[in-house]
Amino acid sequence: MSPAILLLLALGLGLAGWLAARARAWSFQRAPGAEKLAALPNYHGWYVALWILVPVLAFIMLWSLIAPQLVAQHVLASPAAADLPAFGFQRDNILREARAVASGASQAVFNPAAEALVEPYREALSRYNMIGIAITLLIAFLAGAWSFLRLKPDFTARTRVEKAVMAILLFASLVAILTTLGIVVSLVFETFRFFGMVSPIDFLFGTHWGPDPMSNPDNPDGSRYGAIPLFWGTIYIGAIIAMIVAIPLGLMSAIYLTQYASPKWRAWLKPALEILAGVPTVVYGYFAALTVAPAIRDFAISIGITSASSESALAAGLVMGIMIIPFVSSMADDSIAAVPQAMRDGSLAMGATTSETIRRVLVPAALPGIVAGIMLAISRAIGETMIVVMAAGASANLTANPLEAMTTVTFQIVAMLTGEGSFDHPATLSAFALGFVLFLVTLGLNFIALRVVKRFREAYR
Repeated sequence: MSPAILLLLALGLGLAGWLAARARAWSFQRAPGAEKLAALPNYHGWYVALWILVPVLAFIMLWSLIAPQLVAQHVLASPAAADLPAFGFQRDNILREARAVASGASQAVFNPAAEALVEPYREALSRYNMIGIAITLLIAFLAGAWSFLRLKPDFTARTRVEKAVMAILLFASLVAILTTLGIVVSLVFETFRFFGMVSPIDFLFGTHWGPDPMSNPDNPDGSRYGAIPLFWGTIYIGAIIAMIVAIPLGLMSAIYLTQYASPKWRAWLKPALEILAGVPTVVYGYFAALTVAPAIRDFAISIGITSASSESALAAGLVMGIMIIPFVSSMADDSIAAVPQAMRDGSLAMGATTSETIRRVLVPAALPGIVAGIMLAISRAIGETMIVVMAAGASANLTANPLEAMTTVTFQIVAMLTGEGSFDHPATLSAFALGFVLFLVTLGLNFIALRVVKRFREAYR
């Protein structure tokens, strides 16, 4: 049974508990000589509903993980599975086809060996669906009855409901922290596995990148894992070329929208500028590959540069800079608009011009928000993949020529993890080492941004 059906069942049971508890609370209030309720009837309803929903939802999450394993074990224990291969990809495909037909997701099996397993799968799915529903109803009944019988006129349902909501909010906040911790732990673990095969010195300071997924994993050539060209390509495209485009255009557009544009123009221009943030990156990649890169190549050839490539760092960086303009512009716009009007009026009253007020008062006062926007834009740029894949190429070149093809860390991560390579091979594990370095760079940028914001926030408090 789909977990969605169990979820709907849980919501229905929770609603029934809410209505029953609310009606019971009203009956307390209407009884002759009744005491004043310690909490509104709605809180009594939410108390019972939460006691039903939380255990049931926890069981549904656990059951969605356990049930497929129980079904598979039931099918494998049947006589029809006696002729299946013991292990391997073929066995998994046969079971997958039989399950798809039994659940109604497919009409027929492709492999004849899966035909005999369809009925055992149907029987197992039916059995464990009924077991799941029965346990769900039992948990809901027990939890609902226990909480329902606790309701009394002096029952502090509001306090208990608020504590439960606080616990749910705390859990939601911990999910993000634990997810980040899990990412870091997995990256660190796989990175140390990689450094056990390849020297960190060769990786961090080598100048040649050319991993061979087909080489002997027991004796890797560390000289082929030099990541300096990848780090340079990432910085050159995402933090230099893109920022040369994004910072001036984003900052000037924010200044114009906040200080010079009329309300009518601002109402049209600001949404039009922010539309750039909603364009899919693959569209930017097509634009860079089919329009910008050929135009740059043709222009370079027309002025006598014959070595210009149709895939270049300049094309990817220009389009990437256009893509992140809204990050810089929006943050700068909000920061400049948040500067107290008294500071602007005081500067103008002292005889400063509008441009002097912008340069010497508004921009310095809004600098924390502007720096935060720039750091956000840099983090977004160095993590971009599609534009690099389609416009910059796959060559790990260590060069300052923007007309040559380059690649970045993110492109190589995708390349290393989307092949047929084993996860025990250093070529595949190198993707985790690259991801860990990229994570540290992004974390360092965030620390720098926080320090800058703190320093100038104190100066203009």
